[in-house]
Amino acid sequence: MSDAAVEAVIVPPLRDLGDGFTVRRALPAVHRRMVGPFIFLDELGPIAFTGDRALDVRPHPHIGLATITHLIEGEILHRDSLGHVQPIRPGAVNWMTAGRGIVHSERTPPAARGVGARLHAIQLWVALPVAQEEIAPSFRHYPAQALPVAEDRGVRLALLAGVADGMTAPVETASDMILAELMLAAGGRYAFGAAHVERAVYVVSGAVRVEGQEGAFAAGQLVVLKPGAEVVLAADMPSRLMLVGGEPFPERRYVWWNFVSSRPERIEAAKADWRAGRFDGVAGDDEFIPLPPDVPGVRLV
Repeated sequence: MSDAAVEAVIVPPLRDLGDGFTVRRALPAVHRRMVGPFIFLDELGPIAFTGDRALDVRPHPHIGLATITHLIEGEILHRDSLGHVQPIRPGAVNWMTAGRGIVHSERTPPAARGVGARLHAIQLWVALPVAQEEIAPSFRHYPAQALPVAEDRGVRLALLAGVADGMTAPVETASDMILAELMLAAGGRYAFGAAHVERAVYVVSGAVRVEGQEGAFAAGQLVVLKPGAEVVLAADMPSRLMLVGGEPFPERRYVWWNFVSSRPERIEAAKADWRAGRFDGVAGDDEFIPLPPDVPGVRLV
């Protein structure tokens, strides 16, 4: 194995959104827009809420994608324009398919406010195949106990979506992918197979080495692996990693705010619809995030 096993390393900047709430955005990046179908990867926190502070992401729209919020710590209350009200807790998968359009909010539940709650999460967007970009929106909840887990000699792999190591997650996906949480004890080793064309490892905590090359990758880094490379991940300390990947799409995807599409004109239509109030609302949550202004000279990414 050689250094060629690693194609790129993305070090997302740490953004402070105020009151100590931090976000790292690993995808899309300047030199890497997607890994397989994954077009967005954010790490939120960790944060300890004090006083009257809380997570309050007001209702906002999505098109052309599926969203996943993977909680490491804490709880988020999801509400959407289909009428779903679902607490998101660590270990579960809440898969929201936007398709032709959905609106949702993400807030700290009432019972967790004012009690010093903590929050740490990974948020991901999966672009949809062209044939499914305009399907009806939907929402599915998969409790932690419904997801396959493999444990052996300092390695714990929880498969959140897709296929890996002979396991298949029950999550209904639209394309080939892997999404997994990998926990390595000190001295743990995991062979990340090359079944998926594109793969990456996001280091949430600890550090990970790629055997056969010098150095280690620290928390907050996204390590993009070379297609076809046989990779063994190793940890010298307890480490938490997210594994993402899958078959890339042949068509380009455009992103603007919360909208993803293979067609720029579809994003323009979604902007007009949100501005005009043509999306469905979220029952029980009457606030909303206004459409951001267009910035002259800034194009779709």
